[in-house]
Amino acid sequence: METYLGLDLGGTKLLIGEVDSHGNILRYKKYDSGYFNQQAASEIIKSSLDDYIRTVGWCDQKPVGMGVGLIGRVDPNQGIWLQIDPSRTQPIALAKELSDIYGIPCHIDNDVKSATRAERVWGFGQISKNFIYINVGTGIAVGTVINGRQIRGSHFNAGEVGHVRVGVNLGIKCGCGRMDCVEAIAAGIGFDNCARLLRNRYETNLHIPAEKGERVLISEVFALSQKGDPLCVALVENASEALANLIMNLVRVTDPDTVVLGGGIVSDLSAKLFYKAVFLVVEFNELVVIGAFDYIYPYLVANHRIDLVYKNLLCLVPPYNMNVRLSLL
Repeated sequence: METYLGLDLGGTKLLIGEVDSHGNILRYKKYDSGYFNQQAASEIIKSSLDDYIRTVGWCDQKPVGMGVGLIGRVDPNQGIWLQIDPSRTQPIALAKELSDIYGIPCHIDNDVKSATRAERVWGFGQISKNFIYINVGTGIAVGTVINGRQIRGSHFNAGEVGHVRVGVNLGIKCGCGRMDCVEAIAAGIGFDNCARLLRNRYETNLHIPAEKGERVLISEVFALSQKGDPLCVALVENASEALANLIMNLVRVTDPDTVVLGGGIVSDLSAKLFYKAVFLVVEFNELVVIGAFDYIYPYLVANHRIDLVYKNLLCLVPPYNMNVRLSLL
């Protein structure tokens, strides 16, 4: 049986898994991925892959190919990881390096573009030729498919919408240097920064770590918001409005029939964040709003889940005349 190896490097974790040609996940393992630059990230990838081979191993024989999804700008044609962000630019020919070390042909790409391709090939691309995949995790980015073709841009930078301003003005400085970017409000790093900015304005039981490098737990934010914690309610409401505005802006620009939500924040999201975003989107009755997927590696979809968020989304259908579809591939 031919299998394929996949690696998904995110802002906080690295997933390594082996799949078959139908996209079925055969085995996988998760690793922490905190790093400061591309070279450090490259070393984490190699040390984690060494551990995976030693502790998990191949299902049968060596995989016939390897795909790696990375944050930042990637030139998939040349196999070069160009940068994490403008402040961390150290081009690395990662595809060739991994292929030479492990003896497996390797292809690399941006993680969100990889997830979008997964949707196009394996997921909702089978029913839609015009869709947007929105990834809400440590940061925010989108992949766009128009008339069946994925948009990449002239500099492999299309879809970096986390640095768009969406009318939620908190006075929070984004890592890019601008103020009140959507990523600085509704992404994982944004929840942490906003909690620190607003902590003196609201009472709260939220644990805000004093240690450098530790962030507030998103699951705790959402749990406390459901209990009426003033700070957490404000954080969720601000993120809701920011994400909703982003979705509507993207809808008006590209005119999709489907929006797919994914990423680490989405998978842990309480209903409230979804509700506000969905309420604004449903004015387009033809728009299909779809629940989240987790992706374990480029092109192949992993860990589909239906949780309370999706059940609550289904409850929204009758009064709003909107189709809500969930996929179990």
